[in-house]
Amino acid sequence: MVLHRIAPISSSPLTWDERPDPQPAAGQVRLRVRCCAICRTDLHVIEGDLPPRALPLIPGHQAVGEVDAVGAGCTDLAVGDRAGVAWLGRTCGTCPFCRSGRENLCESSRYTGWDADGGYATATVVDEAFAYRIPETFDDVHAAPLLCAGIIGYAALQRCELPAGGTLALYGFGSSAHVVMQIARHRGSRVYVVTRGDSHRRLARQMGAAWAGGRAEDLPVDVDSAILFAPAGELVPPALARLRPGGTLALAGIRMTDIPPLNYEKHLFHARTLRSVTANTRADGEGLLREAAAIPIRPHVACYALRDANRALRDLKADRIDGTGVLTMPEM
Repeated sequence: MVLHRIAPISSSPLTWDERPDPQPAAGQVRLRVRCCAICRTDLHVIEGDLPPRALPLIPGHQAVGEVDAVGAGCTDLAVGDRAGVAWLGRTCGTCPFCRSGRENLCESSRYTGWDADGGYATATVVDEAFAYRIPETFDDVHAAPLLCAGIIGYAALQRCELPAGGTLALYGFGSSAHVVMQIARHRGSRVYVVTRGDSHRRLARQMGAAWAGGRAEDLPVDVDSAILFAPAGELVPPALARLRPGGTLALAGIRMTDIPPLNYEKHLFHARTLRSVTANTRADGEGLLREAAAIPIRPHVACYALRDANRALRDLKADRIDGTGVLTMPEM
């Protein structure tokens, strides 16, 4: 499914194209894609919230498949191995950020489904060094949401500095948040959810939320940590106001509407911290997959055929998906 022009998802801008299979270059492997989860970042790329970097473009950055070809110099993956493709597709490896374990901040970083063709296709290529082995615990469809929703949620959970057994508020309850809830509850934390959708609140309660409501102002307790997944800057002040002294709010979106003015005493005093999350490192991905397999996490999924990618993304934009939407390939 190919994006030829930036346009609202309501206009069904993705088209079904027939192309030759891509050939892996040196250091790359090709995956025969089995499924690819969808993500709000895909919407940002398609609708132009993120400036276009390559058109035409095959979106998608949560793909799972089987290696069916390897380029020269590949030593880790072999034909027949199962692997996954995530958002971070390449870094320079030599800048101060890369050398200090912060490759997510590399100024030369490149991203799957934005700089290069991604997983809304029956085949895709990925740098071997940025592919993930998929734990046997997960089938393909339930592994796919972990490759962005899971990884970014995991990175946000690290950034919000949730203390052992502490309380956590999640603002927005989509794909990432429903993975984070499972990790936080497994670590012994109580989780409170603020989300607009009735079905999202029902799912949060079914998954063990201590409370789920529609307004930040109704949160019944102050919390140790919070993560804002909704791209709504107006939620930052009330989320900060409900942090206990020393608490941290992590902003997990790749983009967000403007944040209103903050009141120092009400929102930031008492050593409260406001942090953003920028992409992820491969260490984040490996850590998430290890912990997800040990728990084990069970993402909630809604499956769509690849040809229905436009409809799936419209459902995502309208908050009609509980959990994660996953595109399945024609041969499945």
